[in-house]
Amino acid sequence: MHQPGNGTREEVTVGVVGADEIVHRIMAVARESGNPSWRLIAAVYDDEQDAHAQAMKIASRVDVCLFAGPLPYDVATRHGDLPVPATYVPVGGSALYGTLLRGTLEGTFDPLRISLDSVPVDDVRAAYQEIGLDARHVHVQPYAGPDSASTFLAFHRDLYDRGETTGAVTTVPTVAAALADASIPSLKMTPAGITIRHALQTATLVGSGAKLEESRIVTMIVRVPSGALPAHASPSNYWYQELKLSLHRELLRDARPMDAAVLVRDEHSYLIVTTMGSLNMATDELNVAPFLGRISAELGIQLELGIGLGRSTREAELNAQAAVDKASAAGGGTAYLVGPGETVLQLPAARQQGPSAAAHAPVKDSKALDVLARLAEKLEQENDTERIVDAERVADMLGVTLRTARRMLHTLVDEGLAWPMPPARSSKVGRPPRPYQLLVEKMPGRTGNG
Repeated sequence: MHQPGNGTREEVTVGVVGADEIVHRIMAVARESGNPSWRLIAAVYDDEQDAHAQAMKIASRVDVCLFAGPLPYDVATRHGDLPVPATYVPVGGSALYGTLLRGTLEGTFDPLRISLDSVPVDDVRAAYQEIGLDARHVHVQPYAGPDSASTFLAFHRDLYDRGETTGAVTTVPTVAAALADASIPSLKMTPAGITIRHALQTATLVGSGAKLEESRIVTMIVRVPSGALPAHASPSNYWYQELKLSLHRELLRDARPMDAAVLVRDEHSYLIVTTMGSLNMATDELNVAPFLGRISAELGIQLELGIGLGRSTREAELNAQAAVDKASAAGGGTAYLVGPGETVLQLPAARQQGPSAAAHAPVKDSKALDVLARLAEKLEQENDTERIVDAERVADMLGVTLRTARRMLHTLVDEGLAWPMPPARSSKVGRPPRPYQLLVEKMPGRTGNG
């Protein structure tokens, strides 16, 4: 990853994945734009089915992948999530007009009698209407996923063989090559320069957002509880000095894999500074507290741990102080995380596993569990795996008033079945809606992300 330069915009490395011709076109558009925040790395394939393999080859060197179209994007992501965020260059738009004009000027086909793939039917009809052409004999096969793309060649060939078309327009390089081999007049529609620039800007925003999230400052305060301190915790107290040395040593041991810095804060506490990406790895995506379990057992004392997030070290440390105070008030054994926008999370010292842990788990309110189950069902029907909602969406899904939806979300938070998240920035007047992360895995019979 590349760090921001002195007074310049942060550089984002974009991996461009596609066939040779379109990749070179995207690279050329990027060079012509002169945008200093774009750094491009090419990953060229001969066949769309190789999109995932090519993306994985460069994933460790880029912040985001930009695929040449929806087909290679879908092929790459259906294997599972890529290790970096991804987006693609959309099809259609002004490219359709340019392709029709080129086909007419070059005499490749009659634009009133062609077959066209990938673009939505309504977009084609609107384009023809705008330029005053009759689209009644234009045959369209929209893109609806990798399986639909596998039918494009037969679609074009059958229409041409029956004499219903004078040629074809495709967005898929392998289909274009096959049409040429079959001597069917055709043109490959490539995205316009402005479309590519917009796609690069989108990729830059996506990549920057991911980097910002990963590099966000995290400050942790690990404190020896006052109850564990000797009556005179002075430099002359040998036992206490030995405890401090042991704690420092163990903190360094656990902090090293997190690339974290460990600093002495005062006589009774330490400051650990790291990034959000490192914290996520060390806590299994914020499911278990760092340091607490192993070090508390090793030293025989129950430590207090507060985790603070912030846009600056100062904000992160203030939030960490608030978090460690919450941990102290709770009596230890659990960590608290405090972030911007009144975000508060509770992280256990260790994962609870097995029937004995389930027997001692607090019983959740049945009405809250019912609300969570109904929301989970609705989200699954919508194929929403993020499980992030706000009051307005809950009201719409459950058919309740906005006020009732807010009350439901507050109940879910109180029962530990949802996390409040920082409100998204908005240019609209008024307070932005607060999103909530639904903890579906806490429903009976549910584990992990299932």
